Amino acid sequence: MLKLERLLNYLFLLVPLFLITGPAIPDIVITISIIFGIIYLIYFKEYYTVIKLNYFKITILFWLSIIIISFYSFNKINSFQDSIIFIRFLFIPFFAYFIFYKKKFFLNASLVLILILVTFVCIDTIYQFLNYSSENGFGEDLLGFKSNWYGRLTGPFGNELIPGSYVSKFGLLGYVFLISNKRFEKKTIIQSIYLSMVLLVTYITGERMAFATFSLGLLILLIFLNGFRISILLSIILSILFIYIIIIFHPFYNDYKIIESSETHQGQKIEKFYKCSDETEEICSKIINVQPKFLEVVKNFKTSAYGEIYLLSYKMFLDNPLTGVGVNNFKYLCKTNKNYRDMMINYECASHPHNIYIQWLTEGGLIVFSLFIIYLILLTLFIIKNDGKTKYKIISLVIILIMFWPIMSTGSLIKNWYGIITFFIIGLCMCLSNFRNKT
Repeated sequence: MLKLERLLNYLFLLVPLFLITGPAIPDIVITISIIFGIIYLIYFKEYYTVIKLNYFKITILFWLSIIIISFYSFNKINSFQDSIIFIRFLFIPFFAYFIFYKKKFFLNASLVLILILVTFVCIDTIYQFLNYSSENGFGEDLLGFKSNWYGRLTGPFGNELIPGSYVSKFGLLGYVFLISNKRFEKKTIIQSIYLSMVLLVTYITGERMAFATFSLGLLILLIFLNGFRISILLSIILSILFIYIIIIFHPFYNDYKIIESSETHQGQKIEKFYKCSDETEEICSKIINVQPKFLEVVKNFKTSAYGEIYLLSYKMFLDNPLTGVGVNNFKYLCKTNKNYRDMMINYECASHPHNIYIQWLTEGGLIVFSLFIIYLILLTLFIIKNDGKTKYKIISLVIILIMFWPIMSTGSLIKNWYGIITFFIIGLCMCLSNFRNKT
């Protein structure tokens, strides 16, 4: 049992690395770890420590609620299937706290790994950003990945819309190592360069919510994280400087003319200019559709992609206020119900409502939504009341805020990649709130 525990300890702390490979490997590791965790707590009779926690009780109630509302769902197979196996995500924080990170060595090792991985993702994404041509967009990253979506970066993930989300969620955990390690605790410049690099990557990837929430996190830390304000302030200044420089000098922001702009998905039509060949100075051009400007979406939100998705979600909620439409039923109902499908005028039916809170309201109704809010409250209280140093609890709370900031588009918690990264980080924040010693 102890040898297996040690093996799974190492596999568990490698989850941030596995997340770069896609959803399959981390899901397998998490599933095996959860099965082992249940056996471990029963074998060593340590489950009493877990089940007496109010946070654990609300976790079980929340899980049972999404199973119960499945009886009222439109597609019961979808709802029951995803509701039942959702427990593997909900258990991640508890097994991280009580089993896999109960030894400080593994928590320290995890923080070191996260620092290395976030730094690598940032360097790799910045390299890809610099590997740019006006004709073809961003080229390959260090691993040979190239985006199929003009103007978007993949980093080492081989997929768009991930690098910014990854570094914004894990970024402050890497910062924790820097401020807790004796070698780096006073290295203000290193801390500042690291944080500014993370913020820069969230900007150049075009993931607006990742950039906005990480910026918000830095501003909150600037106010409340006593003793490290200089490094945070300097990181903000460096970020602003770096962003200003790339906007002025990088061709991606300067080699085009806007032909048409609307709030719709890929609604901005631009003309890109580039040299026809190396042997001539003749200028060629091509028409490309890219994402609309943020202000364009805000001004015409109702007819934007998110506007139509949120309005449809709201309509589904009003029609099913108590129990919702059922977990993972949003797309199914959008496609099969003509009244709902007709509300998606400019877009096809989305896979989910693209906001955690709206998704629980729509798919789980007021019952599930209320329990989810209580879940977040008790998680916050668990972190606040724990015995760790104040600075680690502050950073943990800021990370939770970044992940659960209500006014933003998000992935779906019931999906593998997004669910694993979210609950894995929750587990790390719980451990950090009990963290006292320097590494």
